[in-house]
Amino acid sequence: EVLAARPARLLAAPLTTALLVRHPAVGVAPVTRRPNVRYDGPVALLDELHVVPHLRGRGIGGSLMRRPLADAVEEGVSPVEINVDEGDTDARRFHARHGFTDIEPDSGDRALYLHREIGD
Repeated sequence: EVLAARPARLLAAPLTTALLVRHPAVGVAPVTRRPNVRYDGPVALLDELHVVPHLRGRGIGGSLMRRPLADAVEEGVSPVEINVDEGDTDARRFHARHGFTDIEPDSGDRALYLHREIGD
């Protein structure tokens, strides 16, 4: 019930959009945009890219990826970010095929994502 309510709240805000493939849904890709002090344009976070497991490998994920990237160019978004677990090699390989890397272009250092859960 909690997860079912969150997408509706996110989509009600002007900074989040989502792509949905087919009805019933077989894939979803919500994207949140935010200002950032390092870039003139907004930064986009691909919050999730999910395709129903038994339908993977059919190009659905690629379709879900192409649209946010095209929208980012049109909207003047600077970087598009994605958080991927280190052990999720399939997701990392998928994102690398679409031009994503964990190497910072300015320094050549490996990019790390740090987080801290606050509260409940």
